[in-house]
Amino acid sequence: MNASGNPAPSVNSLPPTGHPRVVHHVFFWLKHPDSKEDLARLLEGIRGLKAIETVRGLHVGVPASTEKRAVVDNSYSASEILYFDDLAGQAAYQVHPLHQRFVDTCSHLWAKVVVYDTVSA
Repeated sequence: MNASGNPAPSVNSLPPTGHPRVVHHVFFWLKHPDSKEDLARLLEGIRGLKAIETVRGLHVGVPASTEKRAVVDNSYSASEILYFDDLAGQAAYQVHPLHQRFVDTCSHLWAKVVVYDTVSA
């Protein structure tokens, strides 16, 4: 029970209705990591993805200046986290013209991309 006397939520419970259940986390390594112009172009392109209808939320980030530890990888240039209601929404995003245009116009900027897709457990 929590402080208000309600049962504590289960660690394995699904998120409430309406809460995005699919997370698409992408890390980008720029070909020219010291280029502020390339980073600005990439971040602008990523931010444009929020206009896709199935995207429920977007977080755009760059590596934080956190403590250096063996488990922390801050070698990437930028990342995006996109939230979707379901796998169908994520699949629609992949083929959406705005996503395709982003890949076409920005892929020359990056040397490497790593994607982690997760669903709520």
